[in-house]
Amino acid sequence: MKIVLLGYMGSGKTTVAKLLAERLQLRLMDLDTLIETYANQRIPEIFQEKGEIFFRKLEHQVLEKTLETPDSFILALGGGTPCYSRNMDIILQATQRVFYLKMGIPQLTKRLINEKQDRPLISHIADEELPEFIGKHLFERQPFYMKAPYIVKSDNKSAWEIAEEISKELV
Repeated sequence: MKIVLLGYMGSGKTTVAKLLAERLQLRLMDLDTLIETYANQRIPEIFQEKGEIFFRKLEHQVLEKTLETPDSFILALGGGTPCYSRNMDIILQATQRVFYLKMGIPQLTKRLINEKQDRPLISHIADEELPEFIGKHLFERQPFYMKAPYIVKSDNKSAWEIAEEISKELV
């Protein structure tokens, strides 16, 4: 069984994936961590030194390699992963157990405002401009996210509640 979680940065993909992996006794994989291990470099450093295009190519390669494994796992994607290099099509070919953790702009802003230094795409955005940036970004990414067979409305839900909801869909 392969389960993939996607959604905008800050939507709780990694946290929910950890809870699901524990609950379902499946291997947990986080695409960003896999990329950092493969590159032997942190993602902010990759962005800074080699740029986003290099990162997206690397992301695509690591995603393909991961999805090709016959093992069962839960995979938390990076926020932009589904939007580049036909990644969403590749994901859907590998599994239909794809869950979009859908969260609104106010809650995403609240979560991300204190994490900007760790997020290369928003590190340079002024706090007051963050909601507008997230809104535009979500608008661009929404068509990719909405291809997920399962959409989990995540506003005002704990990671545990989201994991429970996903678990019920898997039965």
